[in-house]
Amino acid sequence: MRNKTILLTLVILVALTTLFAGGQAEPSKSDGLDRSKHFITVATGPTSGLYYPIGGAFSSVFQNKLGYKSSAQATGASAENITLIREGGAEMAIAMSDAVAQAYSGTGAYEGKSPAKELRALTGLYPNYVQLVTTNKTGITKFTDLKGKRVGVGAPNSGVELNARMMYEAHNMSYEDSKVDYLNYGEAIGQLKNNLVDAVFVTSGIPNATIMELGTSAQIVLIPIEGAGLANLIKKYPFFVQATIPSDTYNTKGDITTATVRNIMIVNENLPVDVAYDLTKGIFENIADIQASHATAKKHITLENSHLGVDLPMHEGAAKYYKEIGLK
Repeated sequence: MRNKTILLTLVILVALTTLFAGGQAEPSKSDGLDRSKHFITVATGPTSGLYYPIGGAFSSVFQNKLGYKSSAQATGASAENITLIREGGAEMAIAMSDAVAQAYSGTGAYEGKSPAKELRALTGLYPNYVQLVTTNKTGITKFTDLKGKRVGVGAPNSGVELNARMMYEAHNMSYEDSKVDYLNYGEAIGQLKNNLVDAVFVTSGIPNATIMELGTSAQIVLIPIEGAGLANLIKKYPFFVQATIPSDTYNTKGDITTATVRNIMIVNENLPVDVAYDLTKGIFENIADIQASHATAKKHITLENSHLGVDLPMHEGAAKYYKEIGLK
């Protein structure tokens, strides 16, 4: 009798275990999609900027919450990331919308190159602020004071450097008016500390850790982008939006008027529709994990902002998700 009771108990336990398991989806599988067979490389930016931790948060969600194989890759940011997406070196990348718009249309910095019509958006992210940084030692207070000065404009053809070119153009100036150094902004801020450059372009979210670190040894001065220069910029490049950097961001003497340009998450149109749909859905079902990566992400990376500043066709899979939840 005792043996029969034990056997019956085991049968019931096996049945319950089977029933429970049958009601639970494997983390790496969703509606026939085997996530474990896909590797998602997320191209980010230099480790000193915001692209890296935010891109890392996306990668972490894909791997730890959805079951994809994924990694975040440090890069030179927008220009390199666009190339990686075009050439299949990454499945997903963060890039500034101005650089993406020029690559997609074959204009500006991409003049004479084949238009990158294969680029697609997955979601909008957060605004990058154009931050023209100097210190109180240089005497620079306005954009035209850059004439004859040593200026760090960003790595060649990087998103920062594309911005710098457009800023000069909007102020009826060119690189010939300054002594420009093609340094990424981490290197350029180091040069500013040592008085080897007079001003540095930093286009990123705020606050930027590299600029904040500068503030530990020097009094930061931000040069405004305003007046006719700002008007010229927005008229020719409507993806720029006027914004303000609050004084408490870097303990400057007052709020600073500048321009912002949106960052977006891009993919190639050849990313399978079911994967793009699943990734987009996974992003917003785990948005708190991504928002926890930085205060900027928490403030700006939301479902409501997913289309803000995105001047690029959405990937078919992403569009399917947005339509499904009633977001136009």
